[in-house]
Amino acid sequence: MTAPFSTLSEFRATLAAATGPDMASIAGAKERNGQLTKPPGALGRLEELAIWYAGWRDTDRPSIENPQVIIFAGNHGVCAQGVSAFPPEVTVQMVANFEHGGAAINQLSKAAGASLDVVALDLEAPTQDFTVTAAMTEDEVVQALSAGWAAVDPKADLLVTGEMGIGNTTSAAAVAAAVLGGDAADWTGRGTGVDDEGLARKTDVVARGLALHDTTDPLEALRCLGGRELAAMAGAIAAARHHRIPVILDGFICSAAAATLEMAVEGALDHTVAGHLSAEGAHERLLNAIDKKPILSLGLRLGEGSGGTLAINVLKSAIACHSDMATFAEAGVAAG
Repeated sequence: MTAPFSTLSEFRATLAAATGPDMASIAGAKERNGQLTKPPGALGRLEELAIWYAGWRDTDRPSIENPQVIIFAGNHGVCAQGVSAFPPEVTVQMVANFEHGGAAINQLSKAAGASLDVVALDLEAPTQDFTVTAAMTEDEVVQALSAGWAAVDPKADLLVTGEMGIGNTTSAAAVAAAVLGGDAADWTGRGTGVDDEGLARKTDVVARGLALHDTTDPLEALRCLGGRELAAMAGAIAAARHHRIPVILDGFICSAAAATLEMAVEGALDHTVAGHLSAEGAHERLLNAIDKKPILSLGLRLGEGSGGTLAINVLKSAIACHSDMATFAEAGVAAG
């Protein structure tokens, strides 16, 4: 589907025009939840997740039949600063691995019954080094936002966005610091496993990027400090809102991309939940800033949409209980 914007200003307007959840469906789901054969609140957060999901699918008895996982890949000019333990060539190699079914996300998507799409974004042309100039021009960031928007299947009923891009934890740390405040050290972590010297170098790179650019506008922060895959994830999350598709956010990088939407237009992430808390140190801080409570906490730091995809089965279980359990009346059980 062609994106309904061609500038950052138009993208912001698209975010602002998005509709909210269907309150009648939420009310109906809450009523149904109160009639199911269980003590009130006995399924804990599963009940909350089911009601949230129902509101975005416009029915009080939803199902999940067509979840979609999209992995966006991009390369980063800031890698020239030595911020990663791996060379940029790994991005291309991992995209090939995704396409041939050999990565963790392939197995996790299969286990969740989700389709998997891989979108490589101009890998031969990395973004600019954000310590020298803006990572992307406005045209380039809009193209990436549009690619993310177009990758979403309007028939999907759940979306997970993941990423691949050597150097993108540095980019995500810079974006998070720009839109959420704090120092570079608050947001910069070890990513793919850099040593202490590498961490100090990353932190310095993030600090220099923050000092160079005026990122008062969250979407400008995405342009100046982000990467094509971060922008594409933001575009896909926005498209999902347009299509009323609930979203499970992945880890630190996905959450940083998503934060630019929430800080640009309050409520832009109401159709999302956090799939997991990753082992990247600043992820918990980031989730707290965008008011998202993770479903899982398994010490993951892989990226690829792995944590969000793992959470699909939790959400499926929540919906199965909500929509398929008998009510007290149906089961002939006294409600007490």
